[in-house]
Amino acid sequence: MERKRKIFYFKNYFQEFFNAQKEKVKDKIDYVLFLVIVADKIPKKFFGSMTGYDGLWEIRIEFESNIYRIFCCFDEGNLVVLFNGFQKKSQKTPKKEIEKAMKIKEEYFELKKKGDLS
Repeated sequence: MERKRKIFYFKNYFQEFFNAQKEKVKDKIDYVLFLVIVADKIPKKFFGSMTGYDGLWEIRIEFESNIYRIFCCFDEGNLVVLFNGFQKKSQKTPKKEIEKAMKIKEEYFELKKKGDLS
């Protein structure tokens, strides 16, 4: 299967979220990330832009009536940079999670400008 996109795990933000999940949730996250990598067009059910938040996107995961979100952005066209994730407990996305994602996004591009991504 041809890869349409690459995923970059910026620092340990995503990994901390991922490691805290149960195995079946991890399996669902892995499945959705696989879709992000290989799908020509990612279904809106799994992926969407955060309107009004300059280039911030969210990966959407539902499992056993629980909702999880992983913030990310695009870089260099087909590179998806993963940021923080959280379990959504209400209809509205918590502002503090969006603000955290925006700070991480700024940090990513700042380090990239300095050539200090690792």
